[in-house]
Amino acid sequence: MRAMMAFVVAAVAMMMRCGADDVGFAVSSRLEHFLGEPLCEPAQTLWQGRGGWGGIVAARDGTLVVFQSPGGGTCRRSRDGGRSWDAEILIAPDAKGGNALVDETSGDVLYVNPCAGWLFRSRDHGATWSRETCELRPDGFGLKPGLEGVGAMQAGITLAFGARKGRLLTPARIMGPKNSNDVPWRPYHYSTALFSDDGGKVWQTSKPFPVMGTGEATLAELSDGCILYNSREHMSPGNRYFAWSHDGGELWLNPSRSPDLPDGVRGSSYGCMGGMLRLPIGGRDILIYSNLDTDAGEMPRQIGASTSKGRENVSVWASFDGGASWPVKRLVFDGPSAYSNLGVGRAGTPGQGRIFLVFEAGAKQCYESVRIAAFNLSWLLDGRDASGYLQKAPLEK
Repeated sequence: MRAMMAFVVAAVAMMMRCGADDVGFAVSSRLEHFLGEPLCEPAQTLWQGRGGWGGIVAARDGTLVVFQSPGGGTCRRSRDGGRSWDAEILIAPDAKGGNALVDETSGDVLYVNPCAGWLFRSRDHGATWSRETCELRPDGFGLKPGLEGVGAMQAGITLAFGARKGRLLTPARIMGPKNSNDVPWRPYHYSTALFSDDGGKVWQTSKPFPVMGTGEATLAELSDGCILYNSREHMSPGNRYFAWSHDGGELWLNPSRSPDLPDGVRGSSYGCMGGMLRLPIGGRDILIYSNLDTDAGEMPRQIGASTSKGRENVSVWASFDGGASWPVKRLVFDGPSAYSNLGVGRAGTPGQGRIFLVFEAGAKQCYESVRIAAFNLSWLLDGRDASGYLQKAPLEK
């Protein structure tokens, strides 16, 4: 009898752990949460200098946490939906180059760099952090990301649908066989993903993204369980690359260039980090994307070489059909700007219905500071009726 009772208690605990609260975030909001009175608040400065690459997440209680990467291993928190920000918190002096995500199963906020073998876990919504070790396993070619492999990525996600519900998934990149960011090796870079089925202890490198020269990426799980991968590319002047996974982020198929979404400054082959997320609305696949919107670029003298000329006008786009089309776009900042990523508030918290853009910007140079702006879908629609966009056919996967 005692054994049976212990089994029942364990089963109930497991159901509570894996029930509606764990991955319910993906369907927790309603469309009307993001509509209503248009909202676009003036950007606030979080840090001076480059950074903000480690992502922004909404903890289980609604606290927003933004990570300063590749800077000093710190984060900042907002407990009022992004209206104000607490003082900087030191995670650890060496907590640099990681990526953030919320484990929707446990509710923990993670800041992780499996490539360096560390994971920092917060059980109090980003207020304090404890260090753990983790393992990274290579892909089928025997390769795995180097120390910078998860830096400059959109925050990771917890899968919410299908057989791999609860899996942790983050975009990553492999810098060729020598893990070098030197220009001659950039044609051998490729995007990838890392996934964990045990809460972050062991991470497996996925099959490669099927386009070479890629890196710095974002991904989103759609309501049917398919995962859309959206990647920067360093080698040719074109828009962002898409690919799909039907197995929880293990294999990426059907690569194509987006006809709509720029990859940094048009006219340059250098690309730029951007953000993408799915709004957590049940039965809808509304995606938001961020990047630069300007034609002021130029080709570098060597393919794959760096150039920041013309980086300005960080903007956001919306898709109402899971990435098939991106009919709505608005400018957020009309000055020098660069890397960006996106976050979204949780229903029932001060961040409800608010979308957050973290971006590098300045008055004269694009890397002067890290800023954050908040807006909603009504502002992005700019007076247009959302219902007119919601009947479009989804993108072929």
